[in-house]
This record gives sequence, C-alpha cells and structure tokens, in this order.
Amino acid sequence: MDKQKLLSMDPYILLSIINMKLRDEFSSLADLCSNYGMKAEELENKLNSIEYRYNQQTNQFTGI
Repeated sequence: MDKQKLLSMDPYILLSIINMKLRDEFSSLADLCSNYGMKAEELENKLNSIEYRYNQQTNQFTGI
C-alpha cells in the first residue's frame, strides 16, 4: 500500500490499519511514516479529524 492510498481511505479504516501496523510491524510512528514515505503530520491530521491522537507510550492512536 502506498502513501496516497493510505491517506485517501476512510479515516476509520485507516485507523484500524495504522494501529495494526504499529502493533505488529513498527516500533514507532516515525518508523511507520519513514517506511511509507510520508510525514507523521499528514497521518496525524487525517486521524485527528476523527478525534484520534497518537500516544507515544502505547504506540497507537487512541480516542480523545
């Protein structure tokens, strides 16, 4: 999956995919973003739109 596909999908589906990848494949948001060639800010803005924020301690996006 590429950056454009990720950022254009429904934010709730994106949330599920990103949290799964953070849990299973990447140790941080920075690692995940580096792998997909995107800025963390792009992903955070998309998920902030549904009131989810990245929690560095748990390495996942959680609702506020």
